[in-house]
Amino acid sequence: MTRNPTLTLLAAAVFALAGCASTAPRTAPVAVAAAGVAADDNLNAVLWVQTAQEYRALTTQTWRAAEAQLDAALADPQWTALLPGEGAELQTPAQKPAVIVDIDETMLDNSAYQARLVVDGASYGSASWASWVKERRATPVPGALAFAKAAADKGVTIVYISNRTHDMAADTIANLRAYGFPVEEANYYGLGVEVPGCTPHGSEKGCRRIAAASRYRVLLQVGDQITDMAQLTSNSPAERDALFNRYNAWFGQRWFVLPGPTYGGYEPAAFGNDWSLPADVRRARKQQALELAR
Repeated sequence: MTRNPTLTLLAAAVFALAGCASTAPRTAPVAVAAAGVAADDNLNAVLWVQTAQEYRALTTQTWRAAEAQLDAALADPQWTALLPGEGAELQTPAQKPAVIVDIDETMLDNSAYQARLVVDGASYGSASWASWVKERRATPVPGALAFAKAAADKGVTIVYISNRTHDMAADTIANLRAYGFPVEEANYYGLGVEVPGCTPHGSEKGCRRIAAASRYRVLLQVGDQITDMAQLTSNSPAERDALFNRYNAWFGQRWFVLPGPTYGGYEPAAFGNDWSLPADVRRARKQQALELAR
């Protein structure tokens, strides 16, 4: 078929105008919205936790792997997931078996609280966190509830060692029980619990692990930070690396770590654990900690 050059040029112009007309309304709202949204270091991390199938896959497979390890741990009377000085010396075959778990980002997902901070342009604060805990609206981390129920069916007690303060016990236990987690008040060790003969190092959990070890043979430890398994003193990158390297074989065997990108010791380790630094200085230090190539 022969094309008319004039008609062809006219049609091209019409299509071009139509494209401009249809494109402008779609892009304008995006530009306006983007102009009103401040940058936030935690946006992608919170978005990933709340929407990524990969996050759910990782937590689910971690909890399934931990459940699969329970039988082997139960069968070995000498098995313990505790280190010397943190309760290993107290372990005996006669003790009832237990698993030590963290709560936040391990059993309960608090990403809704983190999302509020992102949307409001706010930072973590003890008052806003306490209000969130009182709401009792944290939801189970994918895979956590199935593990807890499977462990209970095997006669394994879940011991909760959390850096929620001990006066948050009632709200925390109610939140857990609302979803069917097996939990007893005596097995909740919040921040501030005193352990006779043991002086805690800041918010580290070593003393509370010792308290749990006096009652139970600890088969596994599960958390979203390596300090949920062992104590650090300086939280420096070098000390964190040394702990990981020394006990590398324990991960996936006695220790199980869940993804927790929204906060954690890794972040302050990059700026010397000095939260008094201005936000832009902390951000600059974090950027300086990045490796552009190995």
